[in-house]
Amino acid sequence: MEKLIGIWIDKRTAKIVTYQSSKETFFTIKSDVEEFNVKGGSGTRIKGGPQDVVHDSKYLEKEKHHYKNYFNKIYNRISDAKSIVIFGPAQTGEKLNKELSESYTEMEGKIIEFIRADSMTDNEIISWVKKYYNL
Repeated sequence: MEKLIGIWIDKRTAKIVTYQSSKETFFTIKSDVEEFNVKGGSGTRIKGGPQDVVHDSKYLEKEKHHYKNYFNKIYNRISDAKSIVIFGPAQTGEKLNKELSESYTEMEGKIIEFIRADSMTDNEIISWVKKYYNL
């Protein structure tokens, strides 16, 4: 039987619900994507005092690699899917959708859609996916 998958995702975790042959599985993948807050500016109150240099490009490049690894972990769990729906509260779902479509050509046509959704409990996620696929 075909494997139907629902992925609730944000920057910290991906919660994946799989249905195959009337069997439901649920697992979580933690991300290594770091939260970063730009620190910088003046290190002193004296005008013209020492300045901390902020290297945004280093943070963004590091974050990009973390996302790539995160999405690769997800791909390894869903590569044999027949149908995938991605949902979640943040832009991470859109990034995952784009990454799967561009970097993993065999996923083309398997991703049905990305739907914006609020934070949910594990039971709500399972119920949402069940309802989406009319199971």
